[in-house]
Amino acid sequence: MLKKILHWLLGLIYNVEVKGLDNYHNAGKRVLIIANHTSLLDPLLLGVFLPDDITFAINTHISQRWWLKPFLGLSHVFPMDPTHPLSLKDLIHHLQNDTKTVIFPEGRITATGSLMKIYDGTGMVADKSGAAILPIRIEGAQYTHFSKLRNIVRLRFFPKITIQILPHTHIAAHKGLTGKNRRKYSGHILADIMTEMIFATAHYRQSIFSSLLEARKIHGGKHTVAEDLDRIPLSYDKLVTRTIAVGNALKTITETGEHVGVFLPNSTKTLCVVLGLQLHGRVPAMLNYSTGAAGMVSACQTALIKTVLTSRRFIELGKLSEEADYLAKQTQLVYLEDLAADISAMDKFKALLQSKSANYWYQHDRYSPDSPAVVLFTSGSEGTPKGVVLSHSNILANHKQIAARISFTPQDTVINFLPMFHSFGFTVGTLLPVLNGMTTFFYPTPLHFSVIPEIAYEISATIMFGTNTFLAAYGKKAHAYDFYAMRYVVAGAEKLQESTRQLWADKFGIRILEGYGATETAPVASVNTPMDFKAGTVGRLMPNMSYRLEPVDGISEAGKLHLNGPNIMLGYLLADAPGKLVPTTSLYGPGWYDTGDIAHVDDNGFISIRGRSKRFAKVGGEMVSLTAVEQLAAKAWPEAQHAAASLPDAKKGEQIVLLTTQKQAMVSELAAIGGIAAILLPKKILVVDAIPVMATGKVNYPAVAELVSARLGQPGA
Repeated sequence: MLKKILHWLLGLIYNVEVKGLDNYHNAGKRVLIIANHTSLLDPLLLGVFLPDDITFAINTHISQRWWLKPFLGLSHVFPMDPTHPLSLKDLIHHLQNDTKTVIFPEGRITATGSLMKIYDGTGMVADKSGAAILPIRIEGAQYTHFSKLRNIVRLRFFPKITIQILPHTHIAAHKGLTGKNRRKYSGHILADIMTEMIFATAHYRQSIFSSLLEARKIHGGKHTVAEDLDRIPLSYDKLVTRTIAVGNALKTITETGEHVGVFLPNSTKTLCVVLGLQLHGRVPAMLNYSTGAAGMVSACQTALIKTVLTSRRFIELGKLSEEADYLAKQTQLVYLEDLAADISAMDKFKALLQSKSANYWYQHDRYSPDSPAVVLFTSGSEGTPKGVVLSHSNILANHKQIAARISFTPQDTVINFLPMFHSFGFTVGTLLPVLNGMTTFFYPTPLHFSVIPEIAYEISATIMFGTNTFLAAYGKKAHAYDFYAMRYVVAGAEKLQESTRQLWADKFGIRILEGYGATETAPVASVNTPMDFKAGTVGRLMPNMSYRLEPVDGISEAGKLHLNGPNIMLGYLLADAPGKLVPTTSLYGPGWYDTGDIAHVDDNGFISIRGRSKRFAKVGGEMVSLTAVEQLAAKAWPEAQHAAASLPDAKKGEQIVLLTTQKQAMVSELAAIGGIAAILLPKKILVVDAIPVMATGKVNYPAVAELVSARLGQPGA
């Protein structure tokens, strides 16, 4: 009777919704229910809304607390000490009988809003007992006053609570594993089950503007979400209002589905332009102005861009007038200053009213989650740049994948200096914080090596995304206390050098988390995390992603990496077929993306990138990674920059040439390191003042090949 009353009362107060009851009934009779732990309400919610009489495996000390006594009288309790082996053995024996028993593998209520540490003991219990594992996610209770997130998230009296039950699974350790290794393996699998559960129950099948409205509802309209050098904080309410005002103005000069060029710097204004275009089904095409006028015109031709949005102030400050004039001959340039002048006071008032009622008039299915959200152009590091088309769900899925692995809160501040025309700067540096309650601070260029650490210090930045090139430069210029508040520094886009990793560890006490991805993967495919870290690797794949390794002749224990997942792009726009979307496919079928990278994946899922498939030289019949040659040079001369290229060789097929900024560098110094295979030593070393790089900090390998060829008078390979 009491259970029915509580069912009615909690359902009324929190509008509790239970999803997946069929999965509960299909799990069988011997079931270990694992759930995330969001608040003090969790046991009550599960006890009241799950069918049958379930048992709770609860820490002995917690079960004796007076305020739990009334609730525990409603359910069966299995008191246990998770630190005591005999207690775990008793639980294993208990699960060998017909029972549905709940355990919280985190062992505590979350203090971050994300998953906490998952204890191996629960995985061992599941393995040894043979019971079915039934994952259940509790969502919404973290926003109640019964959570431990006061002053971290915006708590509310009556948030909606959802209990989502996923299909059951089992843990079956390899027979050869015993003792601690078996326990560790089982715990590792359980942690993956929990992580996959968080992503599987995440809501990413919607438009980006819908996600923005959802974020405003969760974090509050007054919550600051973005800022730039103008130092005018932008709240959710202001962002939504300005997005609507700009979107309404752009709607009159563009068409639904049109690719609209965006030739603008990192700023809150650019954010409003991007969201405003997406609001009405236009597709922002982010032009890479570092490629010059010819590169931008080529991009416009590939994506059939007729209109380009820019700013007179940006063109003046960026000294881009020649590029703008050239672009104006091919497209229609629309200046934000003129657009703003045409927005009347009545237009602004209308946008304000629409902002207040957006949750009612904006339909979540107005535009398909699978419709294009942005066009980003590849860096062209190996050929002609291509337009990468990402959908709304591609981008939002990548956000949810990251959130399932790394905890971030509305208290975090991201310093975003990576340009928005780069996928790292667009998806992760810009939209990830904006749509998840963090604050992003826009800085227009990553090249101000002395200024950026000062900005990070001034705004108390807690998260930074960057490339090895930039992080190395900031590390050398920064004061040891500039990054005092930094929680996460994530490196991507290029190989993180050991010297950079060591510099940040020694000078700032910060462990850089290296990740891996591509524009085509929206962009994060894998990343090291505080709980899942292995130096020298790029971490483990994001949830709900799978991989295949294509064998490559001459390379053992590695292969060409192919990826599949919800974050994989819709397809390419190519120069030889302007405006036509070429769907994603690879050797393994539609939806698979051929990364072109040679990778090794260890038994625990950690990925090591050995180099680009096109960046291997065949020397005397042996495949040699040019990346490995660069790493060898970095080990010998950590203060210098290096890039390797290959040239034809009459005797050995190809020869390796090293480009370096190390003065008087000699091959003998590399050979003196010891333990180095002779085949890794370059045949020639060319000393230069600077290694050619692109705007993102990545080495510009086509330019490197041209430079080497010019210096040696041979065609590049």
